[in-house]
Amino acid sequence: MTKPESKKSGLAAINVTGKCGTSAAEQVNNGSVEPDQSTHIRAHVKQTSKESMHRRNTECEVYDDGTNTFFWRAHTVTVLFILTCALVYVTLLEETPQDTAYNTKRGIVASILVFLCFGVTQAKDGPFTRPHPAYWRFWLCVTVVYELFLIFILFQTVHDGRQFMKYIDPKLGVPLPERDYGGNCLIYDPGNTTDPFHNIWDKMDGFVPAHFLGWYIKTLMIRDWWMCMIISVMFEFLEYSLEHQLPNFSECWWDHWIMDVLVCNGLGIYCGMKTLGWLSMKPYQWQGLWNIPTYKGKIKRIAFQFTPYSWVKFEWKPASNLRRWLAVLGIIFMFLLAELNTFYLKCVLWMPPEHYLVLLRLVFFVNVGGVAMREIYDFMDDPKFYKKLGQQAWLVAAITVTEFLIVVKYDPNTIMLPIPFFIMQCWLLGILLIFTWTLWRFFIRDITLRYKETRRRKQEVPTDRDRPLGNVGTATPSGRSKLNGSSETVRQRKS
Repeated sequence: MTKPESKKSGLAAINVTGKCGTSAAEQVNNGSVEPDQSTHIRAHVKQTSKESMHRRNTECEVYDDGTNTFFWRAHTVTVLFILTCALVYVTLLEETPQDTAYNTKRGIVASILVFLCFGVTQAKDGPFTRPHPAYWRFWLCVTVVYELFLIFILFQTVHDGRQFMKYIDPKLGVPLPERDYGGNCLIYDPGNTTDPFHNIWDKMDGFVPAHFLGWYIKTLMIRDWWMCMIISVMFEFLEYSLEHQLPNFSECWWDHWIMDVLVCNGLGIYCGMKTLGWLSMKPYQWQGLWNIPTYKGKIKRIAFQFTPYSWVKFEWKPASNLRRWLAVLGIIFMFLLAELNTFYLKCVLWMPPEHYLVLLRLVFFVNVGGVAMREIYDFMDDPKFYKKLGQQAWLVAAITVTEFLIVVKYDPNTIMLPIPFFIMQCWLLGILLIFTWTLWRFFIRDITLRYKETRRRKQEVPTDRDRPLGNVGTATPSGRSKLNGSSETVRQRKS
């Protein structure tokens, strides 16, 4: 088991700026480095200082006493011993039932549990360490199992795939009607004398707090107000565009923009940003539980075990260069695709919205989404150190694509329903605007700036024609007459 990330994140900037940078500068100043290498070393020191300064601005300082208690130690032998005892019990002491279907289910579950035991103890650690690295290794293995399950469903026929869901829950495998949230969109219905505001109360179901909590957690993942608002608004436009495919997308205008965007999503994003502000200002000073003298301090330490070990402020800066701009567009696209998969999977696999499998999928993405976003940000922000995409981010992207492929295979007729012409015009206009802005910002604007900079430098440096001509016999600084050679030759000799 690896040590917590403070020892490599909190002290990394100190080591880079304090030790490496000083030693390199001292070598240059003391003359121990050859003159032709001093320029390269100074440039390297300058670049290193810039990177360390950026890390100090985005990453908090962490103080840890380094106490390695029983809670943090690796227990590979213990887990192996317990697993072996369980298998011995099943083999020697338990009588195997004569039910083929039951034994098949139990064998699959046992195989998954063995794989999870292996992953929790032996898998590679991710960027998070709280509440425990084994917790995040567990979800990494769950991600692998879920992706394998999706691949299995993808390779089945449509009928077999839907009927296979009966092995998970016998109530599944039955087509269900989609609920239409549109219809009467009057906020105040004078025709209903009993309850004129019945339309509002009808929309106040369990999905309202789910929207708020979902966007609160998404804000903690993305850690940027603008990106969260863009994804929130863009999904409402997607619901407008695709309501001809799924009746579930049909909602009233005030349900789209007031209840969803402003109340549920907006309030969740606001609370999430307030939490981010507290986490960025919170001092991260960790002390071993048994090193704390008071009981109040011990209880507080246990509660803080479920908070982040350290904090890194995400600065996406999408307009800084083309690579980051395309990466941010890709993140927004994958977020929207994962949101759409939630609704389309319910439709093609015949799962009711209140089914526990739908809730488990959302809980799954809550636990793996934060790790994936951190790995994506590290890969974008420091590609020299993080030379490949993180394992959790890779799996989440593969899961999102596989889910969409299942939707396309199981119900191509719904996916291929033609989009209304005016909606298609709006989307083409939006794509054209994004493409035009990208072309102007990262190509035309840069070329124009480079051309202006070149012209400015040419105007500042005088040419040979503008230099005053001296007498022919006047001696040059090198002691030679201009009759012995042209001024260009003299300058070449001087250089």
